[in-house]
Amino acid sequence: MVRAAVESASPCGGGTGTGSAADFIPPRPTLPKLREAATRCRGCDLWTCGRVVFGEGPRSATVMFVGEQPGDQEEQAGHPFVGPAGKLLDAALEEAGIDRKTVYVTNAVKHFKYERGAKSARRIHKKPNDTEIRACHPWLEEEIRLTKPRVIVVLGATAAQALLGKQFRVTQQRGKPVKSELAETVIATVHPSSVLRAPDGERERARNEFFADIRVVARHIAKA
Repeated sequence: MVRAAVESASPCGGGTGTGSAADFIPPRPTLPKLREAATRCRGCDLWTCGRVVFGEGPRSATVMFVGEQPGDQEEQAGHPFVGPAGKLLDAALEEAGIDRKTVYVTNAVKHFKYERGAKSARRIHKKPNDTEIRACHPWLEEEIRLTKPRVIVVLGATAAQALLGKQFRVTQQRGKPVKSELAETVIATVHPSSVLRAPDGERERARNEFFADIRVVARHIAKA
């Protein structure tokens, strides 16, 4: 009953999509063209959720970070990884000696999917489903094709499975280079938001492990 109340209060995801963002990819796409075209995307039902948050970073980025979806603060700002999880990622990049301005950051899904509690106006993150992830995938494919990153870092299970298959397990493969046609090296780690959600007694360890994974990324960038 509680779940039904929450879902009935959610305005997000009530649209009707065409089934794929491929219907909205412009001819001879560039990153600016993709970013503009994505604002008109109706590939899945999340187009009603708010503004599109497209990937950002230089066309020549050596490394691309891929998360699940933008969060509440990202949707409000219109930029990826600017909320608490983004600040933790920034700290990890700085500690590893990676300049945030030199990397491309994006998400498997470009809209913030959320629900509202029955007694609260706060927008609560809701995991995108397989249909929504598949529908949005053409945007991510084009971002990878255009930037041609040497290293791709997938942050969390949703991003990892979107690019590496449903059988992929971050818990088993995190921090290890994975062979892929997508890039010379693909490395999986947890999403920084999971570090922030860790219980107080485990958060420092989770943070240290995440930072260690980003240092692995830095070593692979140096080889690239």
